[in-house]
Amino acid sequence: MRTRAMPCDAVTIVAHPRPLSERRASSDRRASSRHRAPSGRGDVVYPAYWVAAAALIVATLLGLPLGQPAAVVVATIVFIGGGLPHGAYDIALLRRAVALDRSGAGLAGGGLAGGGLTGDGLVRVGLVRVGLVVGGYVATALLMVSLWLTMPLVALVLFLAVAAVHFGEDWAMLEEPLLRVAAGAAVIGAATIGHPSAVSGVFVAMSDPRAAVVARIVTAIAPVALLVTLVGIALAWRQGSRHWASAMAVCLGLLIVLPPVAGFALFFVFLHSPRHLAQTRVLLRDMTRARWLGTGALLSGVAILGWWGVRVIAPSRFDPSLGAQAFQLLASVAVPHLLLSRWLERRLAVACCAEDQTAAP
Repeated sequence: MRTRAMPCDAVTIVAHPRPLSERRASSDRRASSRHRAPSGRGDVVYPAYWVAAAALIVATLLGLPLGQPAAVVVATIVFIGGGLPHGAYDIALLRRAVALDRSGAGLAGGGLAGGGLTGDGLVRVGLVRVGLVVGGYVATALLMVSLWLTMPLVALVLFLAVAAVHFGEDWAMLEEPLLRVAAGAAVIGAATIGHPSAVSGVFVAMSDPRAAVVARIVTAIAPVALLVTLVGIALAWRQGSRHWASAMAVCLGLLIVLPPVAGFALFFVFLHSPRHLAQTRVLLRDMTRARWLGTGALLSGVAILGWWGVRVIAPSRFDPSLGAQAFQLLASVAVPHLLLSRWLERRLAVACCAEDQTAAP
């Protein structure tokens, strides 16, 4: 009986088979690659989040009074001290964009150098751009402050809308914008399901008694937002962003169970802020660690001192509670942060890629 000759590579495989452990490891790597989030799609959760979540779960099981005034003050300090710095690098990002303009990389491929400007002309135009954008940034923040002073209900509604959009940006793995906004709104709505009166109290303290109606509207919308977000969590899991999907599932549950300020501090400081800080650190990779930390601390301190000054000038316009004022401060810097950071990060990402390609041998 004739025997068919085997291909050379097949003979090699039979004669020298790979160890079973190696084949299993290779199979695991292929399976892992199929379930890994695409590059840049945001499957980032740091261990500190799980430590903080576990600590809050244990505290809840032990019956610790996380909703008492002292605990609320601590949670407020945590979310301001740990969350405010992530928006402190907007001006540094703008300076980085101008520096890329001068080098010819430009914003989204259309830099100043590409427009025929060189030398002193680049410097002057760059300074004008920085001045205009910084002026617009400060003016937007002051507009929000003036809204809190004159039309606090409008300021509250604007803050909630901006927060839903901004928190939805964390869901970069989702393609559908409505899914992202719903996921951002779920962060706000989850607390109203578990603690409607407490959330209503915060809204009223930030605004006026009419804000109770806003709280009821948010409570009515919350179940729909949470259901849509569960779909988003399932999609994120299927697409490979399993760390983020599991972390957000736990966080939404804790936002329902925990007192509002404690739950928000968990999300804002340990999930939302680290993601944006990591993205910004990549874009500002030429900044030394000391300068990086100093910039965040300095500009956060300036924002807090500015708010304190407004509070001193018009004390009767603000509720004395620290929590309400902390959220008002956050809202005042959140609107300009959203407008500028979205514009800059998109253009800087393109410009940095162009710079890297130019520098590559």
